[in-house]
This record gives sequence, structure tokens and C-alpha cells, in this order.
Amino acid sequence: MTPAVLQRKALKAPNEVPFVGDLGLLCGRVHEFCGPARYTAALLAARGALTGAAGPMIWIAPAHAREGLNPQGMRAFIDPGKVLFVTPSRTDDLLWSMEEALRAGAAPLVVVDLGAPPALTPVRRLHLAAEAGRGPLGLILTPGAGGAPGVESRWHMAPRHQREARAWHLERRRARMAPPRAWAVSADAGDVTLTPAKVVGA
Repeated sequence: MTPAVLQRKALKAPNEVPFVGDLGLLCGRVHEFCGPARYTAALLAARGALTGAAGPMIWIAPAHAREGLNPQGMRAFIDPGKVLFVTPSRTDDLLWSMEEALRAGAAPLVVVDLGAPPALTPVRRLHLAAEAGRGPLGLILTPGAGGAPGVESRWHMAPRHQREARAWHLERRRARMAPPRAWAVSADAGDVTLTPAKVVGA
């Protein structure tokens, strides 16, 4: 496995990163993924962000976290060798690390795994850092229903697997330019499909 290497040259990001199906995530902004399948949602976004990108993505999580990514499970979505893991020992350093990574602009995607939604001021700082970094995508992962104020969009994802079939329920619960909607997501032999579903969340 070739280790991921960051380039000092800033990235020129596209307007949107492909997410699932025809859904996209606006670059240069910070989005929130919540729910029990938020890691899977982040990996789906990472697949789109890393397509044709020169730099690896950055995944920030606390050093004491009990949950984490399994490289073998990641292979269904992305190459684990394209991920740089950052594990601060202090909780206060999680958002600081993300802010610095977004401002550097060397990675197309920066993800931070948080134990609770951040306040409005840190989210605003992350938006400014992403803009200064020429448009990388920022993802905040929060448990439960999330609730970070000021994010560009909020997505909730939960598993709906049936026997051998892998499936999820995806909801767009908040977005500046789009209404709440829901979809059924299914994965088969590497292909991910999207079909409309009923919104069940708030």
C-alpha cells in the first residue's frame, strides 16, 4: 500500500463533489453527516472527492475513540492508502486540526469525527478556512440527529440492510438551497443506486 502524501500546492476544487447518485456537496463549505451510518455516508462522499484528485483526504478523530474505520471495510468505497489519519489527544484540537487542514487546501476532503455538534462560531471559522483553502470539502460527523448550527447541509443516514443486500435510508434534513428529502440507497457489486423515499426524520 502506497502511503498518501500531501502536496504543498493548493487544490483547485470543483463546485461540487459527487455524493450519491445525482446528489452533490458544495465545495468550500462544511456539511454535517449524522446518524448510525454517518461513516458510510462520509466514505461515499470520499469516493466522489478522491476521483481524479491529486491529494489524499484527511480523517480526524480523537486518539481515545473506541470506534474507527476498518481499512478492509473501506475498500468497498475507497483505497485506504488515500487517507491520512490525524488523531489528536485533546478534544479541543479536533476542530483546530480541521480548520488548519481546510485552510492549507492540500486535501480535497477533510473529515472530523466529533462526539457532539460544535457551536456556531467554530462552524463559521471552518467555512472561512475552507474558502481560504480554495474550496476543499469539510465534513463534520456527529452522533444521533446531529444539530450543528450554520452548516451548509445536514444529512442523516441509517442502515436498512436486508439479508445479503446492503441498503441505507438517507435524509437531507437541512440545506441552504434545497428542501428536506429522503432516498433509499443500495449498493450492489460496487454500484450505488438512489431511489426516492419517504422522509421519516425531523
